[in-house]
Amino acid sequence: MDKILLVDDSKTIRMLVKRNLRQAGFEETEIVEAENGLEGLAAVKEHSPDLILSDWNMPEMNGMEFLQALRAEGNDTTFGFITSESTPTYKEQALAAGASFLLTKPFNPDSFRQALGIA
Repeated sequence: MDKILLVDDSKTIRMLVKRNLRQAGFEETEIVEAENGLEGLAAVKEHSPDLILSDWNMPEMNGMEFLQALRAEGNDTTFGFITSESTPTYKEQALAAGASFLLTKPFNPDSFRQALGIA
């Protein structure tokens, strides 16, 4: 995997996710950051990531709207949510909209390996 787009309105969470991704084996992967879904859409066009990791609750455009906009454009990049929303309803909505997984906070390197199928 060459490039990951990380979309979250919290700089602290983005730093934690990056650290966990590095510890999970993505030391050489470029990680591009965006603060919300609107920035995420622009970053997808500019960087063509192999994987998109997004928070659900963000200002401007939330993660579900971001995912729906990507899919409406025909973009099928692997997409996963990293969120505190862990109810079965959220998981069903995420998968129905085209997400590959929903990873709940708190997370660790093993959670990333498992979600990405590299356990």
